[in-house]
Amino acid sequence: MPLVRNPILPGFNADPSIVRVGNNYYIATSTFEWYPGVQIHHSRDLANWELVTRPLTRKSQLDMRGEPDSCGVWAPCLTHDGDRFWLVYTDVKRKDGSFKDTHNYIVSAPSIEGPWSDPVYVNSSGFDPSLFHDDDGKKWFINMLQDHRRRPRAFAGIVLQEFDSSAGKLVGPKKNIFLGTDLDLVEGPHLYKRNGWYYLLTAEGGTAYHHACTLARSRDIWGPYDVHPENPILSSKDAPFAALQRAGHGDIVETPEGRTYLVHLASRPTTQERRCVLGRETAIQEAIWRDDWLFVKKGPVPSLHVDVPGVRDDSRYWAEHRYTFENGLHKDFQWLRTPETERIFATQDGKLTLFGRETIGSWFEQALVARRQTHFSYDAETVVDFSPTDERQFAGLTAYYCRYNFFYLTVTAHSDGQRELLIITSEASWPDGKINMPLADPVQIPNEGKVKLALTIRGRQLQFFYGLDGEGLKKIGPVYDASILSDECGGHQAHGSFTGAFVGMACSDINGTALPASFDYFIYRPAQHVTDRYDV
Repeated sequence: MPLVRNPILPGFNADPSIVRVGNNYYIATSTFEWYPGVQIHHSRDLANWELVTRPLTRKSQLDMRGEPDSCGVWAPCLTHDGDRFWLVYTDVKRKDGSFKDTHNYIVSAPSIEGPWSDPVYVNSSGFDPSLFHDDDGKKWFINMLQDHRRRPRAFAGIVLQEFDSSAGKLVGPKKNIFLGTDLDLVEGPHLYKRNGWYYLLTAEGGTAYHHACTLARSRDIWGPYDVHPENPILSSKDAPFAALQRAGHGDIVETPEGRTYLVHLASRPTTQERRCVLGRETAIQEAIWRDDWLFVKKGPVPSLHVDVPGVRDDSRYWAEHRYTFENGLHKDFQWLRTPETERIFATQDGKLTLFGRETIGSWFEQALVARRQTHFSYDAETVVDFSPTDERQFAGLTAYYCRYNFFYLTVTAHSDGQRELLIITSEASWPDGKINMPLADPVQIPNEGKVKLALTIRGRQLQFFYGLDGEGLKKIGPVYDASILSDECGGHQAHGSFTGAFVGMACSDINGTALPASFDYFIYRPAQHVTDRYDV
């Protein structure tokens, strides 16, 4: 069989849940505060994957306004019961401090493209829910259990209860079936049945460098569950120089030929600070069954190259993406939190118009449309038409992780109305998330005319450029440290920042007049760079 190089879903694709329906494989991944909710990719060979849908597209399914960074949609679980697709997800309203507010929902659809139903509320007792369809027709709902009285951890185990899909609610007794192991922080549960055994796969060790996959089994769905004799079955915690780090939170699938694979999240840190700019990505490992236990081939450390049925077309990975807006917003783009898209953007006359709303760090309503950074090095470019009247109106090109960390080349104006270019960044003040003062010196530009904005990232070096009508690109500002656009610098140094770097277009008008900015196109061009030794 051919080898595929991990990750199979590069760039911010965390918490993978995989299901096979016939010859089709689908992976659902977390989207956190980015809208629409849940990414679902499709493949026929486990090597080549295509984004096919984001099912949580309307206010009745998801409204994340006001939710902090790295909250929102956590750990979706995608399953199929022979008739319908079922998607379980958590909408996290708060995650820091003594409490977490985590609401769990279920939607379903006759096909992966939909239509996806309005959500059924299930519970709020914990996060990372999943749905298991037993061979007797019963459906079982499991999630990690929170207990805010437990110190220093609130992870109290995995709870099981039957779900009545006709009534749309949990029924019957519930039980804490698994307290986890010494790895701690048990979460991300998935149930399976094979040869009369119930298998419980969980994530443990937190989401940083001690992350792991734990497997346990029982003859009875209610337990007790015995832990795998060589636990954990997957982890990089004892292999600090492995290419794939932070490996854990997995799910299992079998091919029609009976081969078994484990998909899991992993990260590829760069720089001496071990920063994960591309966030948590989806990787795959082949596994084998022995004595009714699952073992990862060459595990537990994840392999960079894995045998899969297909051969990947790497030319797609390195292709330039030139986005125009004649047919609406391309599926690669997302925005932050709000289901009311008409308030933040429109596509008309072949252009993308952003309506200036709140600042780039807002948790409520900001006009920011961006795509994932999926390469360690790349170029980005756009052309903006924007006529600000003062310093409270600004629009342009941003490399963005969260409100704590971003770089933003803006077209704005001085208080006297003279238009200028200004770079706004929170880089130097991490982890406080404050704008770096003083700002880089502004560059005056004519009050009329479009402006070309561009950036290059080569490893950890970011450089902005600008160009006026009829002129070539010129450098603006210093070289910035792009490595802070990473989980490790997202406001939490471990276990708390969950997304990945984006690049895109933004517009703010904190005068409250919703001044629009018009963008002609957007280019994302991957670049191969000598420092990117783990790029796929």
